[in-house]
Amino acid sequence: MDPPRNDPSGRWSRNSKTLALWVLIVLMSVLAAQFLRGQEERATDFTYTEFRQQLDADNIHKVTVIDQRRMTGELRSPVSRGGQDRVSFQTALPGDLSPALEEKLLSQGVVVEGKRDVAGWGTILLGALPWLLFIAFWIWIFRTMQSGGNRAFQFGRSKAKLISPEAPKVTFADVAGADEAKEELEEIIEFLKDPQQFARLGGRLPKGVLLVGPPGTGKTLLARAVAGQAGRPFFQMSGSDFVEMFVGVGASRVRDLFEQGKAHAPCIIFIDEIDAVGRHRGAGLGGGHDEREQTLNALLVEMDGFETNEGVILIAATNRPDVLDPALLRPGRFDRQVVVDLPDVKGREAILRVHAKKLPLADDVKLGIVARGTPGLSGADLANICNESALLAARRGGDRVTMDDFEQAKDKIMLGTERRSLVLTEKERRLTAYHEAGHAVIGLCVPGMDPLHKVTIVPRGRALGITASFPEEDRHSYTKEWLEGQLTMLYGGRVAEEMIFGMERVTTGAGNDIERATEMARRMVTRFGMSERIGLMAVGESDHEVFLGRELSTRRDISEHTSQLVDQEVKRFLDEAHDRARTVIDEQRDLLDRIAQSLLDRETLDRDEIALIGKGEELAPLETVEPEGLGAETDAPPVRTPRETKIPLRPLPPDPAVS
Repeated sequence: MDPPRNDPSGRWSRNSKTLALWVLIVLMSVLAAQFLRGQEERATDFTYTEFRQQLDADNIHKVTVIDQRRMTGELRSPVSRGGQDRVSFQTALPGDLSPALEEKLLSQGVVVEGKRDVAGWGTILLGALPWLLFIAFWIWIFRTMQSGGNRAFQFGRSKAKLISPEAPKVTFADVAGADEAKEELEEIIEFLKDPQQFARLGGRLPKGVLLVGPPGTGKTLLARAVAGQAGRPFFQMSGSDFVEMFVGVGASRVRDLFEQGKAHAPCIIFIDEIDAVGRHRGAGLGGGHDEREQTLNALLVEMDGFETNEGVILIAATNRPDVLDPALLRPGRFDRQVVVDLPDVKGREAILRVHAKKLPLADDVKLGIVARGTPGLSGADLANICNESALLAARRGGDRVTMDDFEQAKDKIMLGTERRSLVLTEKERRLTAYHEAGHAVIGLCVPGMDPLHKVTIVPRGRALGITASFPEEDRHSYTKEWLEGQLTMLYGGRVAEEMIFGMERVTTGAGNDIERATEMARRMVTRFGMSERIGLMAVGESDHEVFLGRELSTRRDISEHTSQLVDQEVKRFLDEAHDRARTVIDEQRDLLDRIAQSLLDRETLDRDEIALIGKGEELAPLETVEPEGLGAETDAPPVRTPRETKIPLRPLPPDPAVS
């Protein structure tokens, strides 16, 4: 009985038969070549001395000289060789046929002929044998590669990994901050455990679930949790594993993957980063014959084609759903799209609690405060904060992770690593202090702004100073008042430089602020409909290149007049923000000086210190530490140490449309 269609051993048996046939053909060719060569060489071999002896005995009847180098002939009387009488002979001449030898042959009446050496069939086959073997080898490789059954070279075999039930499991208890996604996937697991419960009213199992969300939100972790909860065979594969340099390999691997799935049905197949193979067809330079598109075609057919794959559920993850082919997203293939978005404050706290289970926490750790101070961070970022806090605690020699470790780790992740080794001149420190003080004055005095929580002139990352703030609660939409306040705050640093040091001494420190402000103002005009002159019209770029499937083309979406209006409105928003910042800082010049001087003294101001300065109150004196190695009577000045902040912080909010 033939093995079932989805049995890999059946494919291997068929390929073995094909290989055996080719081996038999090659062996028959070798035997035939040897036989023909033996037929050609069955004449008795004479040495040249024996040939001259037979010639002197007048026993040569006929000779044929071949290329002046070899001679065959017939004897008048047979000679005995190997117990048999032979009349034919062949011999090799020591050189070209000499005139003396030719004269002697003719004088004895020997019939002399001459001919050119022509290779026989045996010689031809033996010479062609390496090429025949090479051609047969590659024919066998391509045939087995296209059929998906070559185990020797693994070309057409799927690279999917079957998750063993004995492997360490990740369950839904290890996943937090994605409650809606967990509910959708729990229902899929119930489908697999008891399909009759849902099919009794005519329903069918979903064929595919697409997990969509930003990077680091836990899409792959959710898939691993499904593998741990389902108790069913679970195949894991990446989208890039399908595509190879050989034509047809990707499609062969897709077919092999689903054949394995059907053999283990009901089961789950997980493809991570499916956009590597599922991109929109017609958008590549390879056209319809592109290897990636052929792989996508095979995937579409296997998911919902002429044959059905009952009991095989495909789960895929991507952070680029906009580039996927529409045929892949339709119901019947991916019946459900589960959005795994950035967590809210409750989700962040739950994620922190999951990752903090392995950490010995001190009594002062309040994960709710850490969660409030990390808006916009993904689950991967929060896991990194927990890991960094544990590393910081180990570095200082502590036996528990404290709240201060969490705050330092959070600042390191969100603001960048402190660069204490970067030495600034006193002039640069003063300029940086006034620049950050300008941002801080706007944040304190302009209504509708997020509360300030940290201002520092300690270099972090690529910035010489940072002004950080975060909202009291998660914000999902942004008002025009808030956006205009952000524009004003972005120009606060540049305005402070202009007012204190003059236009001739402004620096490049505001370069990133100006870039962010320009992008934000352009989106306010072209995307958010906040310009009265432009109105409620989404305006794209004036000129941009688009790919039309076959060639690049330049397309103009708006007229030249509208483009000029857009530029004028963007310029108006920026000028108004600059003028507003100048007005506020001019009115609050004393506050600007006090904040700048405090930064020069302390380097870092936290939320409480900023609030005290805003109220006009004096700050507590700095703690002093005697230099090591010096006695009490030394005249060396005391070392001032800035207070360590214990308030959750975040950087200056970026353009919401960009994020």
